[in-house]
Amino acid sequence: MINLGVIGYGSRMHGLVSTVFRRVDADVRVVGIVDPDEAGVRARLEPRDQDAVFHESLDEMVRAGGLDGLAIGTRCNLHAPYAIQAAEYDLPLYLEKPVAISMQQATDLERAFRKTACSVVVSFPLRVSPLCVLARQYIEEGAVGSAVHVTAVNYVPYGTVYWEAPYRNWEITGGLFLQKATHDLDYLMYLMGSPIVRVAAMAARGHVFGGTKASGLICSECDEQETCLESPQNRQRNGSTGVYQDHPCVFSVDCGSVATHLNADASSTLVEFGSGAHGAYTQVCYARRDAATRGATVSGYLGTVTFDWYTNELRRVRHHAPYSATERASGNMSHFGGDLELARDFIGLIKGTATSRTPIETGLRSVYACLAASESADNGTFVPVRQVSL
Repeated sequence: MINLGVIGYGSRMHGLVSTVFRRVDADVRVVGIVDPDEAGVRARLEPRDQDAVFHESLDEMVRAGGLDGLAIGTRCNLHAPYAIQAAEYDLPLYLEKPVAISMQQATDLERAFRKTACSVVVSFPLRVSPLCVLARQYIEEGAVGSAVHVTAVNYVPYGTVYWEAPYRNWEITGGLFLQKATHDLDYLMYLMGSPIVRVAAMAARGHVFGGTKASGLICSECDEQETCLESPQNRQRNGSTGVYQDHPCVFSVDCGSVATHLNADASSTLVEFGSGAHGAYTQVCYARRDAATRGATVSGYLGTVTFDWYTNELRRVRHHAPYSATERASGNMSHFGGDLELARDFIGLIKGTATSRTPIETGLRSVYACLAASESADNGTFVPVRQVSL
């Protein structure tokens, strides 16, 4: 049996434990939990985990003994503080992204992991998803020659969550570069085989979501619910993605303001890699339905490799021969199959049979790139990216 200690047992962590970790090893058990909402967590736990003991702190939980691994699934602003504590113990750690939301948190985290026996699996499922791994394999085999350029896009069909849920709280997330782009900038560094060293970014805020509606407003209390495209009934009628239940207003002052902090409707980042290659990444959070797309195009003198997770297709074009080929991935898996791959790494770390493909260094590289992008979007200049020195 694998005894797991969890810090922050929300819906995301519950989904990982019950449908992903246990798909790799059915004997995973949650035996210790650090979470202030014991009643909510008890309602979420499976019967086999109901004997889990709730603890006041991570230290108390570890000292109670019997743990084979740790998993951190708290709100984003608490990832780094708990990971810094976890670095003190020789226990495999599954850490949700982003691993930090500020430069101070990131540098403190890097310092904590300079001398530790704690091995980490950072929750970056895109880089280990089968489609991305296949693209990297083609690139390594010379399909494009030397990779010169990459273009990546993320048209998010469920983006309203960033204005109607706690994700709109900047103090928790640090904004959408850290919340969304952290995935994408990580897999781009993997695809290109090189770290990002410089960025220039722009962000469009307040064009779609956010606004002047009253604080605390929910759809059922609004006199515009019959005409508002974001009301539950209109989302359902139009087949638009988003929750179909009563929800906080996405045009409320509670979303923040351009003058203070407000999630970006869309943002774009120019990225320069240590190899000298460069590219561009764009995320759009107001797209709906079939507009959804997420993937990348990598090119060099010899060819182009492009893929899209929503269509589950990869296409290779040879520039100097009359051949092109398309491959299709099967299945409808969590995070395009990447969550299962990360679970295999984590369970393998616990059993001593695997190493992490997303160690703490990957989490830090992504955070440093995202923080640079956020700074660039604010001040309109190119910003160098801090490099990891573990």
